[in-house]
Amino acid sequence: MKLQQLRYIVEVANHELNVSLTAEKLYTSQPGISKQIKQLEDELGIQIFYRSGKHLSGITEIGKTIIDTSREILNKVQDIKMIVQEHTKPNLGMLSLSTTYTQARYALPLKIQKFMQNYPDIALKMEQAESSQCLSNLKNRVTDFAIISDITDLTEELIALPCYHWNQSIIVPAQHPLTNKAIISIEDLAHYPLISYDLSKEGSDIYQTFHKNNTVPNIVFNTADADLIKTYVRLGTGVGIIAKMAMDNHQDQDLVVLNAGHIFPYSTTYIVFLRALYLRSYMYDFISEFSPHLNRSLIHQALSYENNQQVLTMFNGMKLNIK
Repeated sequence: MKLQQLRYIVEVANHELNVSLTAEKLYTSQPGISKQIKQLEDELGIQIFYRSGKHLSGITEIGKTIIDTSREILNKVQDIKMIVQEHTKPNLGMLSLSTTYTQARYALPLKIQKFMQNYPDIALKMEQAESSQCLSNLKNRVTDFAIISDITDLTEELIALPCYHWNQSIIVPAQHPLTNKAIISIEDLAHYPLISYDLSKEGSDIYQTFHKNNTVPNIVFNTADADLIKTYVRLGTGVGIIAKMAMDNHQDQDLVVLNAGHIFPYSTTYIVFLRALYLRSYMYDFISEFSPHLNRSLIHQALSYENNQQVLTMFNGMKLNIK
């Protein structure tokens, strides 16, 4: 049994049994991967994958267990490498992030800039994706951290640490009728075409707010791009609902920002990572730079809890920054 064989079966599972794609990602040949998988199965005396002709068609029950165990073994091997590097080259390594557009565009730039200044020899990799893909990247060890607000798909192999709260705002052009209202209601919003991030997603806070008030929103445009929301509001296409932190006091002076804190609940941004991830010193520093209350002691305390509900309960009494 070789580590290379374990890596092959894990990667084939990660790529939905597509051996050709797996070979491409690993810079090797399809026949080579197939041969190594067959040799492993022969050595173990069991079948890891079902086959239909020359193609893999499924994973056997025992195969699922073997792949899960192989993934754990490969993760531990990676941890050993990181432990050694932490000891021999503490300021050399890589930090990889997955995050959503709003975080990448508005919350992260200055933090990334400072981190790169403090750690010039750390290779930084960042990927923009939907929250669900960010979590998937963590599980597959594609990235170290995910910085997201939607943790609906969070599993217990991951840990989510609250960083800060943020509010939605309503944005309209100058002279819009809503600018004459002292307090805007959910019913007021329902009278206008709306542009926002996730109004069509039933799990979103915005959608749920309309649903709980038995109000149907007139959705004309959904986009993850806050700048696009502002563009279409300027064109008079509709009323924008946008993260308050996405508004720039200088660049967006032509738009009127109206309070929506009484309509929509605040959202929380989390930094999420695998519980099994070996956190290097520069990773702790990045977390505390992004969210100052998350020091090493607090992170260790959070990791000592068995599930995420206990972790979130621990933070309930803590006052987080609001952006």
